[in-house]
Amino acid sequence: MPRVMIVYASLTGNTQAGAEILTDAFLELGAEVETVQSYVADPFEYQNADIVIAGSYTYGIGGELPDEILDFYEELEEVDLTGKIYGVFGSGDVFYEDLFCVAVDYFEQQFEKTGAIKGADGIKYNLYPDEKAENDLYAFAKELFDQYKDKH
Repeated sequence: MPRVMIVYASLTGNTQAGAEILTDAFLELGAEVETVQSYVADPFEYQNADIVIAGSYTYGIGGELPDEILDFYEELEEVDLTGKIYGVFGSGDVFYEDLFCVAVDYFEQQFEKTGAIKGADGIKYNLYPDEKAENDLYAFAKELFDQYKDKH
């Protein structure tokens, strides 16, 4: 049974909803799941998990990471996650066009520095997860879970 750790930042509840959907999906798949808000999370705790996930909304008109996940993000590159499977998800607002959900891209780049293996393409959804986003998140969880199973 894989251990999954989901760390997320949520201001309006949109990313938290995504984290809750993922938690349910992994529990249904038989994984052990820990879901933690970013402002109390320590990126070194990812070392105790098999599948590591970050979720963040994109903040501001410049497409920034929110303050409450910035320390976690910056410290993440110092963590050795060699052999761990990672995935990233996030909510955004399509109003921002080119900057839509760029926090997902930032986290994927940061995970690349840790030695972790990308288990699935990042999931980006507009505002609160609708039925399509929920289905995408379930498929994302299954893809990460299957990547883990293939390696063990």
